[in-house]
Amino acid sequence: MTSRDWNTQSRNRSDRLARAAEVLGPRMQGKSVATEAVGMLLDAVLRPGDRVCLEGNNQKQADFLAEALVGLDPKRINGLHMVQSVLALPEHLDVFEKGLANRLDFSFSGPQGARLARLASAGRINIGAIHTYLELFARYFVDLTPQVALVAAQAADAQGNLYTGPNTEDTPAIVEATAFKGGIVIAQVNELVDGTTTRLPRIDIPADWVSFVVPAPRPHFIEPLFTRDPAQISEIQVLMAMMAIKGVYAEYGVQRLNHGIGFDTAAIELLLPTYGESLGLKGKIAQHWALNPHPALIPAIEAGWVSSVHSFGSELGMENYIRARSDVFFTGPDGSLRSNRAFCQAAGHYACDLFIGSTLQMDLDANSSTATLGRIAGFGGAPNMGADARGRRHASPAWLKAGEQARAGRQGASGTPRGQKLVVQMVETFREHMQPAFVERLDAWTLQEQAGMDLPPIMIYGEDVTHVITEEGIANLLLCRNDEERQQAIRGVAGYTAVGLARDHRMVENLRDRGIVRRAQDLGIDPRQASRNLLAARGMRDLVRASGGLYQPPKRFRNW
Repeated sequence: MTSRDWNTQSRNRSDRLARAAEVLGPRMQGKSVATEAVGMLLDAVLRPGDRVCLEGNNQKQADFLAEALVGLDPKRINGLHMVQSVLALPEHLDVFEKGLANRLDFSFSGPQGARLARLASAGRINIGAIHTYLELFARYFVDLTPQVALVAAQAADAQGNLYTGPNTEDTPAIVEATAFKGGIVIAQVNELVDGTTTRLPRIDIPADWVSFVVPAPRPHFIEPLFTRDPAQISEIQVLMAMMAIKGVYAEYGVQRLNHGIGFDTAAIELLLPTYGESLGLKGKIAQHWALNPHPALIPAIEAGWVSSVHSFGSELGMENYIRARSDVFFTGPDGSLRSNRAFCQAAGHYACDLFIGSTLQMDLDANSSTATLGRIAGFGGAPNMGADARGRRHASPAWLKAGEQARAGRQGASGTPRGQKLVVQMVETFREHMQPAFVERLDAWTLQEQAGMDLPPIMIYGEDVTHVITEEGIANLLLCRNDEERQQAIRGVAGYTAVGLARDHRMVENLRDRGIVRRAQDLGIDPRQASRNLLAARGMRDLVRASGGLYQPPKRFRNW
């Protein structure tokens, strides 16, 4: 019987490290590699067909390493399998156009969605799957383990310990999966400290997990993705936010929640200290959040509405405010935020009672998708946040009430008691350029056919959606007894779209009598009172004032 070699991965790593040391020579001191030698480093450690995780997050980007990767010779380095959360930079797709990579597994591609669709349809990219964040992180530890990880950090010391700062995001998941399975970890850093006269504020990634550190010529790119200027919130969005607060948050006593990105949810955050206060809801709703540090949440925090916020990432300009509000945010001894996308996604999936977000298209089964013709945007975290976690076993009043309504509404439902997560889709009936948000058939089905996908790219499945909110009202799908009632409830709030105009008026009025479809008036809300004056901040300067000058918005949001 031939004996098996059980150490091929560790030996492979040793070979790559030795080759890098040989090629770099004096350009490498310890684990620190000279900035100008980054291309030599990548050429030395990469091999054709490698699985490479390039840190592309919602906000933080390993942009210097991405540029260096694109600069490699495709005759030597090719067939790479890229695994990363977000396609945010042009370089993330340049690697495919240059012939360096040919396969992709990812989660979200918002900024590059149109280009990705073109490359995929031209056969330049083989898409393995469009994942949720948690799903992709999980596969890093199972069958998509990176052989080389390219990450970004705020600072490193001489030993190679990393300080990731407030935007830790995906770094721990990427590094741990790679480092403990024979992989190479390369970190671009904004700063090198000597570790004696100057020390890292804290150690987020230990040196033993890091192979190389490269000082970048400029700080890594961070996108202020979650900042919304209150001046851009419309009165229609104010009305929808009022309905959400009174018709869902108050109705279920929602204490633990996640907000998606957008002006709709920013309006809710800015109405809590005003409209919410007038309803006597302080302390009764919205105390615990799985949420990036949205600037729009500042007035609610200052008014004492918010007990805790755990974050996926950070937000530019919020650093000083977070440091000064450590009772609310998760901060280290140095005062800076510690974010973690994997843990926060898990919290949103299992510990939150409500997710509220938006979509580009919704069909009559309440399936939602942000993948439309000519643009493959991906999903990100919405499918985890906007899903009923079947493994949940702890109870809360909101979760139990939603579960009771679902069982009461569902014909032939089991009598076994269990709760249900509230999953709310909040959309105006028409999107930009008067594109209807409600359609008979999602573009996702056509995209599946065009790209040869195994599944249509549906972001949130209709079976998980509990409420739909538009300017027309709220459709409570939990109370529907059958598919026909669900479809008519959706038509009932779809307004003047073709889907809405095809409603059965008598049936919709019957649903309204039963409280399944509720107009603003049914909730005791006068639409004429839906004014921007209700917002706790009506512009960026108001958010700065509310923070006591601690919030420092990026320049592009300063209009004074």
